[in-house]
Amino acid sequence: MTVLPDDGLSLAAEFPDATHEQWHRLVEGVLRKSGKDVSGTAAEEALSTALEDGLTTRPLYTARDAAPDAGFPGFAPFVRGSVPEGNTPGGWDVRQRYASADPARTNEAVLTDLENGVTSLWLTVGPTGLPVSGLARALDGVYLDLVPLALDAGDQTEPAARELLRLCEAAGIADDAVRGTLGADPLGHEARTGDKVAAFEGVAELARLCGERHPGLRALTVDALPYHEAGASAAQELGASLATGVEYLRALHDAGLSVEAAFAQMEFRFAATADQFLTIAKLRAARRLWARVAEVSGVPAAGAQRQHAVTSPVMMTRRDPWVNMLRTTVACLGAGVGGANAVTVLPFDHELGLPDAFARRIARNTSTILLEESHLARVIDPAGGSWYVERLTDELAHSAWDFFKEIERADGQAAALRSGLVGDRIAATWAERKKKLARRREPITGVSEFPLLAERAVEREPAPAAHTGGLPRVRRDEAYEELRARSDAHLDATGARPKVFIAALGPAAAHTARATFASNLFMAGGVEAVHDPVSVDAETAAEAFAASGAAVACVCSSDALYAEQADAVARALKSAGALRVFLAGRGEFTDIDEYVFAGCDAVAVLASTLDRMGVA
Repeated sequence: MTVLPDDGLSLAAEFPDATHEQWHRLVEGVLRKSGKDVSGTAAEEALSTALEDGLTTRPLYTARDAAPDAGFPGFAPFVRGSVPEGNTPGGWDVRQRYASADPARTNEAVLTDLENGVTSLWLTVGPTGLPVSGLARALDGVYLDLVPLALDAGDQTEPAARELLRLCEAAGIADDAVRGTLGADPLGHEARTGDKVAAFEGVAELARLCGERHPGLRALTVDALPYHEAGASAAQELGASLATGVEYLRALHDAGLSVEAAFAQMEFRFAATADQFLTIAKLRAARRLWARVAEVSGVPAAGAQRQHAVTSPVMMTRRDPWVNMLRTTVACLGAGVGGANAVTVLPFDHELGLPDAFARRIARNTSTILLEESHLARVIDPAGGSWYVERLTDELAHSAWDFFKEIERADGQAAALRSGLVGDRIAATWAERKKKLARRREPITGVSEFPLLAERAVEREPAPAAHTGGLPRVRRDEAYEELRARSDAHLDATGARPKVFIAALGPAAAHTARATFASNLFMAGGVEAVHDPVSVDAETAAEAFAASGAAVACVCSSDALYAEQADAVARALKSAGALRVFLAGRGEFTDIDEYVFAGCDAVAVLASTLDRMGVA
C-alpha cells in the first residue's frame, strides 16, 4: 500500500474520524424504526448474514478485521494470483465446453466458437460425450499448437489422451507446443460413478510423459464439481479438492516423480456461483491452501495452483432459463476477479440439453464483454485489500482446512469417499440448504420468485446421459421443478392448470402486498392465481369463487380487515366448495385452514395443495 507524504493536504482533515460505536448507535436508531430494539454489537448481528460452514458476513468491515498478509501476485502463498502478471496480458482463458456425441456437430461448434472469441476447448469424451474415435473429426481444422485442449474422459482418459497426442504428432506439432490438460481424475470419476479407482499406473505414466516431453500439458485435473453438484458448501468443495490433490501427489511421488514434477501435473476445477464475493474468496482461499501443501512438502515455489472455474450447474434453472444469463454473468465476474486462469460459462440452456448456437454465443460473449468492455483483467487481484474479501478468504480457508483434516484422518479422499464420510457431510449441508430454498430464504428468480406460468418452454436436443452411481446431482430448483411438472401434466390432461382464488378484502392499498405475495407463492408450484374481482366480502366471495374455477382460496388483506371479515369470508368460500382456505399472514381464526407467510415452507404448502386438488 502506498503511503502518501504528509504535505498538509490530508483528505477530510476537518472531519473527526467516526468510531465503530457511533455507527452502532446510528444502526440502532434505524432498527428501532423497523421494530427491532437492539443495541451495541447485537445491532450489528441483526444485519449479519449466516453462510454455510459456520461463516458469517457482517454489514461492516474495518481495519480491525485483520487477515494474514496475502503477499504479492505470483509469489507464495499465491492468494493474489498464481502468476505475477495475473490475467492482465490478455485476460483469462475463455474455455468452452462441448458434450455432443456427434463429431461433425462438435467440429462445427468448435470452429465457430474459435472464430468468435473462445481460446481453449473442453471436450467431454466417452459414454457421456464424444467417442474417442471421433476426436479426429471433431478437431478437424483446429490448430492444435495454438488452441489448448482440456479432456474430460473419465475411465476413457488413457485412450483419449493417446489419441490426442497421436493427432498432434500426425499434424507435425512440436512436443513443447501441445498445451492443455489430459484430464485424468480417477477420484473425481469415482465420486461421479461409484466405480473404484483402477490402478494408478496409467495416470502416472501420462504424468511422466507430459513432464518429459510436453511441458505445456498437464496430465491430471482435480475436479471439485462432483462435490459441488452433490450440494457441497464452498469449504467442503475446497477441502475435498485439497484432499484429492494430496492423494494424487502421494501416488505420483510413489510412481517415481519428483515432488516438483507432481505439483506441475495438476489443474484444479472449481464452481463459480452467483454469490460473487464467496466465489472470489473461494478461488483465493484455494490458492492459499494449495500453497500451504507445497510449503509442507518442501517446495513452496511449486504451489502456484492453476485454476479452471466453471459457472455452477447447481444454480442453473430449467424454468425461465433466460435468467441463467444473469447468474452466469455474475459468476463469471467472480471467477475473473478471483483470479481463475480459465473460465467456462455454461450456456443458459445447459440444464435443458445440448446448447444451440445462440446459447453458445451468449456464453462466450459473457467473458468477452467482461474482459473487453468492463476491463476486469486490467487490474491484478482487484478485490485484494478489501477488508471484507480478505477476512472471508481467511475464514473460508480455515474452514476448508478443517474439512481437509477430517478427510485425512479418515485415511484420505479415496477412503473417505468409500466409507460415505464425504457423501454424508455433503448431504447434511444440502439438507439444510434445501430448507432455505423451500422457505424461499434463498430465492430463485423465475422459479420460487416471480414465476411466469405462461412462459413458452425452451426445448433442446437431449444431451448424452450423465454418469450416475456416485454422489447425487442436485439442483436449486429441483423441488419447485417437481411441482411445476405436476401442474404441466394436469394442464395437458385437463386443459387448465390448478387454480387458487385470491380473495382480496378491502381497497387495493390494504390487500395488494399480500395478494402479490400469495400469487407468487402459489404460482411457484404451478398453481394459477385468479384475482378477479379485485375485492370481495362475505356476501360476494362465494359467487366469485364459484366463477373462478379454483379449488382452493387465499384470503389477502390487512390485519385490521382480517379481524373484521376473515372468518366470515372463509365460511362463504367453503360454502362455495373451497377445499381449503388459506390466509396470507399470521393469526388465529376459526375458519381459516392454513396460513402462508414469508418464511413458511412453500414447498410443503404447495405439495399438499396439489395433493388435495388431486393433481398427480
